Amino acid sequence: MASDSGSDDSGDKVRPGRLRGAWRALTGRGADEMRARPSPRRGGGLARRVSLIDALIRGLPAPAIVLDRDGRVVAFNQAARSIAPALRAGELALIALRMPELVDAVRRAIRKREPQRVEFIERVPHDRWYEAFVAPVSLPESDGAHIELLLMTFNDLTPLRRVEEMRADFIANASHELRTPLAALLGFIETLQGPAKNDTAAREKFLAIMQQQASRMARLIDDLLSLSRIELNAHLPPSTPVDLASLVRQVTDGLQTLARDRKVEIRLVMPPEPLTVLGDRDELIRGLENLVENALKYGAAGKRVDITLSRAQTRSGAPEARIAVRDFGPGIAPEHLPRLTERFYRVDVADSRSQGGTGLGLALVKHILNRHGGRVSVESTLGQGATFTMHLPLRTGDAPSGA
Repeated sequence: MASDSGSDDSGDKVRPGRLRGAWRALTGRGADEMRARPSPRRGGGLARRVSLIDALIRGLPAPAIVLDRDGRVVAFNQAARSIAPALRAGELALIALRMPELVDAVRRAIRKREPQRVEFIERVPHDRWYEAFVAPVSLPESDGAHIELLLMTFNDLTPLRRVEEMRADFIANASHELRTPLAALLGFIETLQGPAKNDTAAREKFLAIMQQQASRMARLIDDLLSLSRIELNAHLPPSTPVDLASLVRQVTDGLQTLARDRKVEIRLVMPPEPLTVLGDRDELIRGLENLVENALKYGAAGKRVDITLSRAQTRSGAPEARIAVRDFGPGIAPEHLPRLTERFYRVDVADSRSQGGTGLGLALVKHILNRHGGRVSVESTLGQGATFTMHLPLRTGDAPSGA
């Protein structure tokens, strides 16, 4: 028994020693240096100041972490947990800081005693970009000694990066899609200034086409800006309760004029119970409007559009709301279904443009639902129409007690 007990005690002593050795190897500090500079925690200087350091760190709005010269966590604020959820006071930072860029920056700061800046990206659950500053800090003691610490602070670069991506995507997509209507406008303007200058009939015809092309550009720019705004806020889930029944009725009432013009009847199927989701009402209206408008325009031959709101469950059993928009038009060939939500993808380019489509409607729907934690599904058979369904997670309070 004595032999077993001695083995356990030895193991308890070796494990922390191995962790310290790993940290020293990582930071490039040797055993001689550690012996020459005893830990401030053992000397008691740092222990007396931990409460003050902790109070100061907790008052910072940005994520912040303080390490001692052994690489152990002295203090951190709540915001730092979003970057390193495994942070624990008194434990080695390398256990919680799993980003190689951060560990390298800490190593350089300890070795050089100079501030370091580094950028890194987190991929899960969404892409987020950060910049980190690692600064050596020396706290003077009353006896003339100093406590050596490292202060790590973080800035969230995600909004800036998304703005950069938004700008790049906007320029690329806009330049491609705006080229055709701009060329048409310029051509008609030159014609009206030249050969057709005094031709009244030609002028009326060309002006009507020019108005159509200008309206197309306006719709395209509006869709591009809407898509960019949604992508910019993709990492911020909405938190406002939205009643889906009233939302569906609002969209349906707003599109009755288009339905009458197309001679299409809209039929609503509503549930007996209220269905509420956490969402952005304006975005959800925009998404449903796109689906219903597409059904009225491209499925008009069927003379009917069914909109069904219902409660359902995901494959994992979680409660969800479904808004299905079904038309009875010509349908969509199977090879097109996987690509329908891509930007600027069109089954029939000429028909889409003649209907005033921008090629961004379904991409908008997909990104809106992604932000809401949902998805869009498509079912279609040639000659039998198509059904586009919005899947949205139900608000927790609306879930059945047994769910």
